[in-house]
This record gives sequence, C-alpha cells and structure tokens, in this order.
Amino acid sequence: MTLVRPRSVKEVAEFVRARVLGDETVQLTGISSLQAAAPGDLIFVDDEKNLRRALDSTASAVIVGDFGASKTSSKPLLLAAHPRLAFARTAQLLCPYPERKPGVHASAIVHPSAQVASSASIEERVVIGEGAQIGENTRIGSGSVIGARVAIGRDCDLYPNVTLYPGVHIGDRVIVHSGSVLGSDGFGYVRDQATGRQEKFPQIGRLEIEDDVEIGANTTIDRGALDVTRIGRGAKIDNLVHIGHNCQIGEDVIIAAQTGLSGSITIEKNVVLGGQVGIGEHARIEEGVMIGGQGGVLPNKVLRGKGIAFWGTPAKPIREYLKQLATLARLAKKD
Repeated sequence: MTLVRPRSVKEVAEFVRARVLGDETVQLTGISSLQAAAPGDLIFVDDEKNLRRALDSTASAVIVGDFGASKTSSKPLLLAAHPRLAFARTAQLLCPYPERKPGVHASAIVHPSAQVASSASIEERVVIGEGAQIGENTRIGSGSVIGARVAIGRDCDLYPNVTLYPGVHIGDRVIVHSGSVLGSDGFGYVRDQATGRQEKFPQIGRLEIEDDVEIGANTTIDRGALDVTRIGRGAKIDNLVHIGHNCQIGEDVIIAAQTGLSGSITIEKNVVLGGQVGIGEHARIEEGVMIGGQGGVLPNKVLRGKGIAFWGTPAKPIREYLKQLATLARLAKKD
C-alpha cells in the first residue's frame, strides 16, 4: 500500500517503541503482506517459522518478535514484543485515512442552528438537522443524514450514506461505515387482547456511542425504548450486525458479522461474539466470555466464566458441548 510520504525505519521504530537491528536510515514507502512484498515495503512476521521467508523477501524492513534478535540480516529488523500489534500501529503512521478537506460542500444542507466545527469535512448531499453538533476534524461522508440534536465528537469518520436518527450521541474517534443506521426505533409492541392488534410501545430513549468505537457497514443499532442503548468505549462491531433497544455493550467488546441481539441485553467488557450469534432478550454475557459462531443464548440466561468459550444452541461451555456431540454420534451408530 502506497504511503502518504516515506518514513525512515528510525521514525517507525520510535512510533511503535521497537528496537532496531540494522540501518535505521532505510526509507519505507509502503506496507505489505509477506507474499506481496516489494522493495520499500515494511512487513511483519509473528512466528519464527516464517522468519526466513521474510528475510529472503524483497521487503526493505521487517517487524519481528524477540525470536529475531539473534538473526543476521541484510535488512533492518524492528524488534517488538507483539509484531502484529506493532504493524497495526505502524499503519496509523504510514497509511492514515484519506486527508480530510475542511469545509461544507455546496450541495450539503445544514440547518442554521447546527454547529459544525471549522475543521470538519461535510461532503456532497449531506443533511444536518436542527441543533446538531459536529466536532473538530470529523468527516461526514456523502449522502449521510445527521438528525436533529445529534452530537458527534472530534476525529470521527462517517462513510457515505450513514443515517443517524435524532438525539444520537457519538464520542471521539468513532468510525461508522456505509449504510449503517443508528438510533432507529426498537422493535417493541404491546398486543391488545381484545382486538389482537399490536400497539407500538414508545421508542423515545437515546443511543450513546462512546469513544474509539468502530461500526461496520449496514449495521443497525436501536435507540432505547424509554432509557438508553449504550455502546462502550473501544467496542468493534462488524458488518450486518443488529443491536436491539436498551442493550448495554461493554468496553472492548468484539461482535462479528450477522450477529443479532434482542432488546435489553447486557454484554460486559472484553466479550467476543462470533459470526451469526443470536442472543435473546434480557440475557447477560459476563466479562471475558467468548461465544462461537452460530451460538445461541436463550432469553434471560446468564453466561459467565472469564476466558471460557461457549458454543451451540443453547450455548454451553465448548467442552460440554463437544461431549454431547460425541455422545449423540455414538448413539446414532448404535441405531
């Protein structure tokens, strides 16, 4: 990937706090995978078995773990405790998001009462509603709709065609990808026993998204019914995820694609939800739990056990689940 401008190995090492073996003046003009490396590229390896391939590649420098300290190389090595993490941080230095162009595009519609920071970038056909606030150095992508009284912090990136319903609050350094809808009404109805008709329950709560959250494309998050839906600091939400009203998502939670959460669910910090996980209303997933792909949690259930992986429907600790599968397989053979 082409860089904004070349950086020396020394600059990169200082940025990620790595130790350099070799020539610190080598200029880096790109980052790459090991397979596609070219002269000028920076690559990484996080296990010793791939180190020789990296050293023999045409890349100009390699981020490695401590296992590289004793190796002789014609190219500079950057020693880091966690090479993959150091490489990811390097990308922030070498390959930042496209430069924002401050200002409001002529085709955008901004309500006179809205407050848009002078360093913000408002692209084509954006609509910003009454009383909205857009923070410093934030970019609103073309075709996005920012509802009344929405507050967006600084250094945020909203890609094209994002919709924020009225009253949504977004913190700093939040990324929202195209097609996402945030703050829509929850799926709440009350049945009239006399007529059989479904009456809409009020959906007048709030949606609050804290700092450093990333939300994938075509994801939907409902506002609270009467209270608040909250997405905690640092949560990372994949594409095509649905989060229902009144959910509380903790800090640094990971939610993979096609996961669906019903209303009033609590997900504590550092939980990992695999793809296509489904969780019923009022369930609670406690800190550090992992749920494997297509796992299902029944309404009102509590899963606890920091670092324990659950799988299946209803979700059980993975060892228990695999034992049950093995038992069923043996019974099937007997038939």
